[in-house]
Amino acid sequence: MKSQFSITFLGTGTSQGIPVIGSDHPVCKSENPKDKRLRVSVLVQWEEYTYVIDIGPDFRQQMLRAQVSELNGVLLTHEHSDHTAGIDDIRPFCFMQGDIPFYGHKRVFEALHQRFAYVFETENKYPGAPAIAEIEIENNRPFQLGNKEVIPVEAYHDTLAVLGFRIEDFTYLTDVKTIAAPEIEKIKHSKVLVVNALREKPHYSHFNLTEALAFIEKVQPERAYLTHISHLMGFHDEVSAKLPKNVFLAYDTLKINV
Repeated sequence: MKSQFSITFLGTGTSQGIPVIGSDHPVCKSENPKDKRLRVSVLVQWEEYTYVIDIGPDFRQQMLRAQVSELNGVLLTHEHSDHTAGIDDIRPFCFMQGDIPFYGHKRVFEALHQRFAYVFETENKYPGAPAIAEIEIENNRPFQLGNKEVIPVEAYHDTLAVLGFRIEDFTYLTDVKTIAAPEIEKIKHSKVLVVNALREKPHYSHFNLTEALAFIEKVQPERAYLTHISHLMGFHDEVSAKLPKNVFLAYDTLKINV
């Protein structure tokens, strides 16, 4: 029997977040909380398990806001800063729990070793540095998280391979521009699909709204939620009113159950 689990949207914004520093764009000036977006990440919880997908620069704020006191691990979609720059703020969990498992592609860990060398130092490591257990996702083979199987899904962010994840009837994808037919087959008929939609105008490395909706039509989920949203998409309420009845514009702090 499948156990119900919950997804909390910790952040639904693009790499700059919303509001963008110094911007006079009307969405950046909006007073609607749903128009204020931290960098993209989700919290996935079931039974006694708590995992985060991506750990961006707003990670500390997101953990405090969601009142997370224990973390079983972090899944990484790719190495870009808006998905990894919060790595240092994993430290409180390390101090309480020890090494925190990180799941990712070998290439992603190689990039993190360069950018956060002090984290992975083996000799004379600073005692207060984060403690991470690297778990490489090899050849996109399924792996276990607690008592659930995770199916990696490969897509492309321009020419960079990124990973999405299917956990039972939930699929999470972000920073996708293209995805091959065999990978789409892995996620068809998910009950809940989360996928990126940057804006209405086309972009070279992200789905725009039209592309995201076409992709959702192929996958045929019961419900779909759009994330990794730019201020250029428009006001949350106005965009939401135009979407198909089973497609929703996600917003920070939104919690759903699968």
